[in-house]
Amino acid sequence: MKYVKWTLIVLFWTLVAGFLHYTLPQHDVVRITDTYETRVNPGENRWFWTQADTGDDPLAARDVFFIQTRRANDSIMVYRNEDTGWGWPPYFKFDTSNLQAEAADLKSTSDNPKWAVIRHYGWRNEFISIYPNAVSIRPVDGPDVTIIPWMNIILLSALVALFWALRVRWRRFWSSRVDPVLESAGDRLDEGGDRIKGLFNRSK
Repeated sequence: MKYVKWTLIVLFWTLVAGFLHYTLPQHDVVRITDTYETRVNPGENRWFWTQADTGDDPLAARDVFFIQTRRANDSIMVYRNEDTGWGWPPYFKFDTSNLQAEAADLKSTSDNPKWAVIRHYGWRNEFISIYPNAVSIRPVDGPDVTIIPWMNIILLSALVALFWALRVRWRRFWSSRVDPVLESAGDRLDEGGDRIKGLFNRSK
């Protein structure tokens, strides 16, 4: 039973960590090599694409913007560029076309590179064809720029504080309300057991 408990605890926190890692913003310093638009038809991986507009078929093919990049270590990263609208995650992004124009303006070659910071969320997985969604782009002087994820620090600090506050209140509630009830029930069971033993002894 102990192993089952710890397995469930580890599984729960793994899911929480995965959810936060997918949802919270991340920053990549990249060189944009190309931008394009292509038609996609979300299938089994539709959970990793932005929901279709209201009234549209969520599985129907639609045109999506993409941004091709290279990182400072020369690795390739491809981003999709879709509006999040009022849905989840709550980035309230409505400027897909403007963002694509900004990305196209920052295209460069390895001989004369232009570096940019792409703020995004999500994961890149070639096996199931999912892409992180670009949220914003801004030019920077070089690939060695320092980025401090203030939003992530604030949000994670707030979540830790909320979890700690809930844990403290739960422990207080348990010790003041639940433990006395359990102790009282245990005492009554002990008294009942003693009475049964006494009756059994008398019957002998």
